[in-house]
Amino acid sequence: MKSPLLSLPGAVPAEGRDEGVAAHYGDLFREQRELAAGRGFVDLSQRAVISVSGPDRLSWLHVLLTQHVSELPAGQATEALILTANGHIEHALYLVDDGETVWAHVEPGTQDDLLSYLEKMKFYNRVEVADRTAEFAVVHLPAGSIAEVPDGVVVRETAHGRDLFLPRADLESYAEKNGPAAGLLAYEALRIEGHRPRLGLETDHRTIPHELGWIGSAVHLQKGCYRGQETVARVHNLGKPPRRLVFLHLDGSEVLLPGHGTPLRLAADGEDGRQLGFITSSARHHELGPIALALVKRNVPVDAELMAGDTAAQQEVVVEP
Repeated sequence: MKSPLLSLPGAVPAEGRDEGVAAHYGDLFREQRELAAGRGFVDLSQRAVISVSGPDRLSWLHVLLTQHVSELPAGQATEALILTANGHIEHALYLVDDGETVWAHVEPGTQDDLLSYLEKMKFYNRVEVADRTAEFAVVHLPAGSIAEVPDGVVVRETAHGRDLFLPRADLESYAEKNGPAAGLLAYEALRIEGHRPRLGLETDHRTIPHELGWIGSAVHLQKGCYRGQETVARVHNLGKPPRRLVFLHLDGSEVLLPGHGTPLRLAADGEDGRQLGFITSSARHHELGPIALALVKRNVPVDAELMAGDTAAQQEVVVEP
């Protein structure tokens, strides 16, 4: 769905998975600085919104999700995953319950598969699931923002800021009162700086939660059975994940950023070296310069100098080897 905020001055449309919102509004670094200072907002209306209502909603979701939500207090934000039977990440949900309904935003284009799975799992539970994307848009307020939230709007508040489930019809009027708008590139740069993984970028078909540091924030280790729990418990108790998420400082002299999927090799081995991982997300940060997240093999030394394609990269540990 195309956001009406693409009509704001300077708006440049995002492409790919985030098509429909602005990549930036003409000044990427200014937009980042505004967000870092707690000002402005980000239009995330490309993200899908689902709701789960009914008296059994929390106990039912508790059985399906990796997170402990059976007693989730109203207004408390959390995040959760849905795994395959083998423990691989299939969906990531960013949740809040308003006392009557659980609201979640998920990656663009994933809602149909998610809703299909949830419908199949309803059985005799008193729940109703719905795709609310056409009615509600996600708007992000950065940490420290003092912007007022319109009456009746559901808010998901975290250490990184507040996500508003805003009626889509109110997007333009909200932007007029609460600008300046910041584009998705600014939001992504701060996400990468914060080492926060994103489904479909930091994940592939075999990613398990331990590799991305999602244990704790999205996976509760002391809750009851859910699909994929055996893998989670086995890796946590008996072993280590095969890969680990790292943060990379990239050589700032290169014109182009290494994109998603760019191979990582040891700098000492050159272009003919064995691939040890790949770039998952990259961005230009207003203070740190070019940065990235990447998945590497667990046994890659933490002090190893890497090459992302032709770009030199220095590691910071996110997930311990």
